[in-house]
Amino acid sequence: MFGSLGFTELILILMIVLIIFGAGKLPQLGEGLGKAIKGFKKSVHEADAIEADAQAAAQQAAAPQAVTAASTQNAPLNQPAPATAQPAPRS
Repeated sequence: MFGSLGFTELILILMIVLIIFGAGKLPQLGEGLGKAIKGFKKSVHEADAIEADAQAAAQQAAAPQAVTAASTQNAPLNQPAPATAQPAPRS
C-alpha cells in the first residue's frame, strides 16, 4: 500500500504522531489534511478548466485577426504619398 512501509513502521509513525499532537488534536489534524487534499484537487481541476477556456478564447480571437489580415493584404496600393518638406536653398 505505501511502498516499502510495513505494518510495524506505520504503527510506529502513528504512535509518534499521537505523542506529538495528542489524542484531542488528531481529529482536527485529519480534518485539516482532508480539506487541504480536497482544495488541491479542486484547484487542479479549475486550472484545467481555465486553461481550456483560455485556449478556446485564443482560437476565437485568432480567427477574426486572420480575416482582417487577409483583407488588408488585398487593399489597393494607389494611395497618395505623404507630403514631404523640402529643404530651403542655401545662400
